Amino acid sequence: MEREKIARINYLAKKSKNEGLNAEEKIEQALLRKEYLEAVRRNFKATLDSIEIKK
Repeated sequence: MEREKIARINYLAKKSKNEGLNAEEKIEQALLRKEYLEAVRRNFKATLDSIEIKK
């Protein structure tokens, strides 16, 4: 995931805590979080798939 998108997620989280988000920003935040979680899951699965168990 690009640094700009991660920075935007952080900005929206901070703004949400401080002053609240409008409806459009809430939708954007939800979409960005979903995309971030998908990327984390994809990377985690790739890591698990590359592990070899040796006996």
